[in-house]
Amino acid sequence: MRYRSTRGKAKNFSLEEAVLEGLATDGGLFIPNSIPKLSLPEILSWANLPFPKLAFQIFRKFIATEEIPDADLQDILTRSFATFSSPEVTPLRKLPNVNSGSGDRNFDNLYVLELFHGPTFAFKDVALQVLGNLFEFFLERRNRKAAASGSGAAPYSITVLGATSGDTGGAAIYGLRGKKGIEVFILHPKNRISPVQEQQMTSVLDENVHNVAVEGTFDDCQDIVKTLFSDEPFRRRFHLAAINSINWARILAQTTYYFYSYFSLLRQIGVPLDTSSYAALTKIQYCVPTGNFGDILAGYYAVRMGLPIHRLVIATNENDILHRFFETGRYEKRKKNAASGGAQGAHSAATAAGPDAAGAPGAGGLAGADASSSDEEVRQTLSPAMDILISSNFERLAWYLVRGDGRIGAEVADDEAAASAASATISRLMNDLKANGGFSVEPEVLARAKELFTSRRVSDSETTDAIHRYYHNQFAFVPNAPETSSDPSVRHYILDPHTAVGVVTAESVIAAHNSAGGRSEAVFTICLSTASPGKFPEAVMDAINNEVPVASVQQGFTPVKYEDFAPKELVALTGLPKRCVDVGTEGGKKELGLVGVRAVIEKQVGAKYPEVAAKF
Repeated sequence: MRYRSTRGKAKNFSLEEAVLEGLATDGGLFIPNSIPKLSLPEILSWANLPFPKLAFQIFRKFIATEEIPDADLQDILTRSFATFSSPEVTPLRKLPNVNSGSGDRNFDNLYVLELFHGPTFAFKDVALQVLGNLFEFFLERRNRKAAASGSGAAPYSITVLGATSGDTGGAAIYGLRGKKGIEVFILHPKNRISPVQEQQMTSVLDENVHNVAVEGTFDDCQDIVKTLFSDEPFRRRFHLAAINSINWARILAQTTYYFYSYFSLLRQIGVPLDTSSYAALTKIQYCVPTGNFGDILAGYYAVRMGLPIHRLVIATNENDILHRFFETGRYEKRKKNAASGGAQGAHSAATAAGPDAAGAPGAGGLAGADASSSDEEVRQTLSPAMDILISSNFERLAWYLVRGDGRIGAEVADDEAAASAASATISRLMNDLKANGGFSVEPEVLARAKELFTSRRVSDSETTDAIHRYYHNQFAFVPNAPETSSDPSVRHYILDPHTAVGVVTAESVIAAHNSAGGRSEAVFTICLSTASPGKFPEAVMDAINNEVPVASVQQGFTPVKYEDFAPKELVALTGLPKRCVDVGTEGGKKELGLVGVRAVIEKQVGAKYPEVAAKF
């Protein structure tokens, strides 16, 4: 399997090259030259595999044995998922059948896929544990070959550079800490991530880990990252590598849990796994809290491989560029003072932003720093990992859509001329996004997207209400009354704010299905639970402890404390020593942030690798 850029100028890359480059030099994102199409019997033959072995089967479809032999790939994946506390890695849980805000109570087929059992309690551990081990494998192999050649060259090293609104940084740090030949620089917006996220990152004191707090927003941090990647001399000098979800390896790893959860649900509800008929299978749809589009894009690749997912549902908060696209076909950054189209909740959280998918800029200025940037707005919400201006990974889906792919691949899928034409269109659209703040697609392109995707937008007040309802549901049961759930042991669940956005969206989609006369057709819904509630204690405790129902008080409710629901590892972070470098911007002078971060990298890497410092 070879890889190409969505913008067409970078082609015929190996997996190693695509992973170590991260972002293509033309500003595009790497995608596989083709998507393997599997038969239903082959897919179902994997149904009882443990997670690491299932991941091996999926990875093998995208990685030639000449690139990574079977034994090495199995070792990488086994070690990656051994760090998870659950033997299932990503266990599937049934949610209680809870009254919705509208009074509907027909959600007995609603499940959550818990993706937060890794070292940092966020879904990004699934991919970043793998990516860290891939980096290590490729570096060790390069250096063995160099040593065997007798060239006398210094060992090859990389500088991993990324921006975070909280979870990516922690997962990257835990995946790369202590690894030989890898320096890790994580930028976060100062005072704009949750205290738990900040403590989790900055208390890692390994010598190869460097936290940088930038005065500004996450967009500012991401602009700095993209500008440094587009500075070719700097990129080559420091061997920059990407850890954000623009890195293809992250999407590939996340594809695994769509297959795994699909099989888990079929087993739980007793559907035979030995069929060769799609009609014999239960309809399953996925609801995904979505910011940068990487998590749900992995579901798209699973569908294209042949996994019979009924629908992919995009759940957004007030930062709803994706929802607006699927409603109108217009992909556009939100302007300040623009109408939200939804209720603005009373709560807020101190985090903003998301990666910009604009084209690679010239080395002289910040990525995305066009004349209109000061008029753009990211709204701060209770679900900060989804507080984005644009979704970088949407570029990958857009490439397939403009080529003619929808739920299934286009007839021209193997046509190089069609691929080149799609890349030319994507380059034009991304230039429009950078210059004008948005672009529109043709009606047929939007129609292809809607073959598989739908979307909803959720407010902060709805998010808070969902956390409240799913916790206090345990007190709402009347003794000796008929159970409203097929599993009476499931009476409450603590949602983190991002999962709550997904659950509210799922409830809306299910209610719409029921009202449209679909009540007799069983459709099961899996909502991806992207983080432990312990990472967002303020939002969770506010939702549970305020406006307590009378029934809860009567049955002995006491206010929930952090240690009641947070993993002990997060509680233990309190008071640990921290290390972080501050980069100021004098109140928003973005160029000062770029200069400051560049200086930090030059100083820290130069001190450890004199041969790098000596260059240029």
